[in-house]
Parts: sequence; C-alpha cells; structure tokens
Amino acid sequence: MSSLPAPTDHPTCHGVSTDLSDYFLTRRQFLNRMGMGVGALSLANLLDPRDLAAAQSGANIVTGPLSPRASHFAGKAKAVIHIFAQGAPSHVDTWDPKPSLTQMHGKSIPGGDIALGSPFKFSKYGQSGLEVSDVFAKTAAHADDLAVIRSMWTDIPAHEVATVFMNTGSLRIAKPSMGSWLVYGLGTENQNLPGFIALRGGGLPPGGSANYQAAFLPGVYQATSINTQAPTVPLMIQNIRNTYVGKSEQRRQLDMIHQLNELHAQNLQRDAALETRLESYEIAFRMQAESLDAFDISKESEATRTAYGIGAPGSRGGDQAKQLLIARRLIERGVRVVQVWHQGWDHHQDIQTRLTAKAGEIDQPLAALITDLKQRGLLDSTLVVWGGEFGRKPTRDRNGSPSPGRDHNAKAFSIVMAGGGVKGGTVHGATDEFGAASIVDKVHPHDLHATILRCMGLDHTKLTYRFNGRDFRLTDVAGNVIKPLLA
Repeated sequence: MSSLPAPTDHPTCHGVSTDLSDYFLTRRQFLNRMGMGVGALSLANLLDPRDLAAAQSGANIVTGPLSPRASHFAGKAKAVIHIFAQGAPSHVDTWDPKPSLTQMHGKSIPGGDIALGSPFKFSKYGQSGLEVSDVFAKTAAHADDLAVIRSMWTDIPAHEVATVFMNTGSLRIAKPSMGSWLVYGLGTENQNLPGFIALRGGGLPPGGSANYQAAFLPGVYQATSINTQAPTVPLMIQNIRNTYVGKSEQRRQLDMIHQLNELHAQNLQRDAALETRLESYEIAFRMQAESLDAFDISKESEATRTAYGIGAPGSRGGDQAKQLLIARRLIERGVRVVQVWHQGWDHHQDIQTRLTAKAGEIDQPLAALITDLKQRGLLDSTLVVWGGEFGRKPTRDRNGSPSPGRDHNAKAFSIVMAGGGVKGGTVHGATDEFGAASIVDKVHPHDLHATILRCMGLDHTKLTYRFNGRDFRLTDVAGNVIKPLLA
C-alpha cells in the first residue's frame, strides 16, 4: 500500500485537488464560497477569537503544552520527588518523640484510652540534634538536610478521602493533583518524557488515579502511571515501541492527524479530549527515544544499586529501592515531578514488627537517594517530600489485638522534606505531650501545598485555571506558605 502524501504536499489527481482542507467544508464555509460571505461575517461574534486568529495567520494554536515556562519568581527547586507513605505512618513512632507517652505506657490518658508508648528508641542526629526513631536511622544520618513538620493535621481520617485530599487539596469534587498543577505552571525540561510520572508497586492506591489526575486541566498534565513491579523495562512501559512502522512513517502519520485536528478546530471548535489524545500520541512517539533508557537501572553501577539496597545481601529495599533509583534517573533527565507510592502503613496491630519492616523498605533507599542527589549536585534543585495522609493515635487500638497497634488520627502527623528550597536541620510545629493533636504552628495540607509551590517558584494564589466560570487553584481559597521552613 502506498503512503499518504506528506501533509505539506498538495498534488492533484486527474485535475482534482487533494488538499485536505478541500474535504472539510463546513456548511458555513460552503455558504461563504457561494457568495454569502456577509452571512458568515454575521456569525463572527459566535466564533472563538483564537480560532479566527489562527485561521487568519495559519498559526498552530496547540504549541508545546509541556514546554518549560517561567516561574512567578526564582524558585530554588526545579523538580519534586514525592514519596507517598500511604496508610498513615505513626508519627509518634518515627519523627515525633513523646517521652511522656512512654512514661504513661499502659495507663489511662486524657480521653480515657490506654497509652501505648513507642517501642522504638529516638536518638539525636547531626549538628542540629534532630530526634528521629531508630527505624529511620539511615535517613536520619542526613538530619542536617531534613526539615520535619511535626504539626500536620487534616480534615477526615479515612484513607481514600484523605489520600486524594493530600494529593489534590479537594475533599469533594475532582480536582487536579499537585503534580498536574506543577507541570501546568512550569512545563517540563525534557520533551521526550512525560512531565509527571507516578511510580506504583502493583495496583492502584486508595482513590485510584484521582490521586494523580489532571481533572479539568488539559489531560496532558496528568501523570503517566508506571507499575514498577514489572520484571523488565519493556513490561513496565508496554507498547512504547512500534515494531511495524518506522519512526519516519510514524512522524508522517502524526503530522497528518495533527493537520486534520487543526482543520477541525478552525472549522468547528476545539475538542479538549481529542487534543489530549493527540498529545498522548506525541508523548508516546517521543518517549521511544529515552524512556527505555531512563527506566533501565541495570545501567547504573553495581555500587550505586547496592547503595540503594538493590541486590545487597540482607537489604530490604525491594521495590522502593528500584523506584527511588528510577526517580533519580528521571529527575536527572528533566522530568518535573516524580511520585513514588509506598503502601502498607496502616498498622492497627503488631506495630513494632510491622512498622519496623515497612520503614526498613524505605530507610536505606531514601538515605541513598539523598546521598546520590547531593553527589550529583541535584539536591539543591530537587525537593524531596515524604509522608502519608494522616497520623495515628497515641493509644492502643481498640480492636483488642494482643499485639497492639494504633488507630487513625487526623489531628496530628508528620511530613519530612529535604533539598531544594527548605532549611535543613529544622523542626516546625509541635503536637501535645502525647502526640494526640497538633497545637503549635499547625499545618494543613493547603499550607503544605502552598509551601511546595513556593519552593518551585510559584505563587499558589496566582497559579489558577478558569473552569465552569470560576478560577480554581490547588489551595482552593486557603493556604499559607510555611516561611520558617524556607532556606
């Protein structure tokens, strides 16, 4: 079968033009060409001015939605690695030491429940003397690079709702995720890779793709979700290579599709869903050049893989080690946002054994990531964020388990940050003496989002998108930047 002519060619067949525009006459164009141009002009006010301008100039309206864009002001961070510890880690067993809780272990505390002292030892690390549980001893070696928020709180202690809320700032209607807002505001540095990538180990997190969706933003800003449990890179990124058609022919086909879409847009109206689909084709085409290489950790040295805990005797890094090494490779290649999903932090029972195991999966890889970013000169421009959707209570769970755990707590939890834009060796805020509620310098998810955007050079009050007649933003009508955290 012969190939279609290139989009810029306009040959004739037996005297008949094959210009594509000749086959896309709307009723309005037909009347215009039949001498009723005045009638067409009377409709001008009904047309989108952008379409009129494009029709007059021949310009392509859809030009590089992922191209890098200037920030509102100079931000220290250029990229974000967000490690989501889904399931709600216990703050009083990790980042928020409570000696009073230990002293009251087994006794009734205000509220009438029985105190559960932490089974873990807290030690001071670095010149800052940051106190960290021994389950994060390797990450704590970077204490002077860490900023710990000990006064987080959220609205609802239900996993699915709180998880989506921490990612999108919305409890009710579907709104864009933080990663989507960042790519919408800043674009991305590498046009051969998506601007926002979510690395998940297996199935979808609670709330599903709503956690990294674009919602009413153009679909090109949503995350590309990758299952890192796949044993090989081609299985992680399936069908990225076209084994039937060469790249030059693929390029010709995509150019033809874009021209057809542009004719549709000029003659009728823009279709956001269609443009999103076309942009996904473009990204997939460009990903052929770099994606397989970016996700291939076998190209790292054995020393680097061992540092992350991949293949090292006795290491427990597993999928998290693989994810964080891939995250570094993606950030190094100019991806704007990488989200790493680490599920399994919902410890209603046997917290000593289960929390030790779960923290052990991320402690070495996270420490290695910070070391790796520093050695490559990337930590100052990369904001690393670790945390879950809410915290745990300082008391025994009421499920009656002989091996106690902790119940949900929306009133207090911790978030850990490092790298671009934050002041290392810092503790912000405080909970009460037992860790039941945040009481000093309380931080809401809207405040956290405002601060992350500030580190990236974005004013959260100005990063807006008009939808259904109103301007939306990530922080809704709230949010305050946590200025003491800023470097």
